[in-house]
Amino acid sequence: MDNAIEARGLVKTYRGDVRALDGVSLVAETGTVFGLLGPNGAGKSTTVKILTTLSRPNAGEARVAGYDVVREAAKVRLAIGCVAQKSGLDPAATGRENLMLQGRVYGMRGRELKGRAQELLERFGLDAAADRTVRTYSGGMQRKLDVAVGLMHRPQVLFLDEPTTGLDPEARVDMWSEIARLSGEEGLTILLTTHYLDEADRLARRLAIVDQGRVVAEGAPDELKAELRGDAIVVELEEQPHDGEVTRVLAHIADLHDVAVEARTLRARAESGAHMVPTVLAALESAGVAVASVGVSRPSLDDVYLRYAGKAFCEDDAEVKR
Repeated sequence: MDNAIEARGLVKTYRGDVRALDGVSLVAETGTVFGLLGPNGAGKSTTVKILTTLSRPNAGEARVAGYDVVREAAKVRLAIGCVAQKSGLDPAATGRENLMLQGRVYGMRGRELKGRAQELLERFGLDAAADRTVRTYSGGMQRKLDVAVGLMHRPQVLFLDEPTTGLDPEARVDMWSEIARLSGEEGLTILLTTHYLDEADRLARRLAIVDQGRVVAEGAPDELKAELRGDAIVVELEEQPHDGEVTRVLAHIADLHDVAVEARTLRARAESGAHMVPTVLAALESAGVAVASVGVSRPSLDDVYLRYAGKAFCEDDAEVKR
């Protein structure tokens, strides 16, 4: 099976004619990490609910592990593991008990059940805390146990929803290593939803950026970044400019393109960002626009998101959360 996940034209509407998905299509190759990006409310969670049989689409079709998510929902559920953003662990039970309960739900018994639980406890470095109640675990330990529980029945496809949210930097890197190992060494297909663009850039072979219920960009991270010409220039202004003021000031500068202003942040692109900065600063100064800081960087996934969604990912996400 070349593709572990295939979705075509998924549409989902809710009461009040709210269109959560508007024709979402995506493909995840077997044995790879597929990143699903977008701010809260973009349609990520709805897509995952459909792919994990928790919701039915109004239109379109999807297959996971070779099974139709509507007609063969029971088979899909046996083939997948799910790690939700909000932990489903029993805090009054031990780590081992949580794992064994999950195994029993999937029909595991006896030596197979105990052996698999011990294997996962050791793999995630939780064997020393195996018989402590989960409420005594740190946040990083609980998140590791969440993933272990999702792997207990050896699924073909694992859905990870924001797996590193709230983790400290060290625990986050540890989780990255485990996700890469699961895909690279064990051939597990992983669909990863995340708010961290660096996480998707590092882990995903392919990704899709979702905005307002649509896939606005899909491809390998390097391919998407390569579509952007030149360097990114980011200027933080002292004050929020009047509508169109900065765009008009910079319109006459040759070789400066993709100029966009969001609040006090000016973003633009140029073939040689370092050489273009003095020209940009001079133009802003002549128009009386005060600058707080300026930076130049190579194309990033945030630049990709800016191109397709019209604003930076972090700004779009913050706006939705407000």
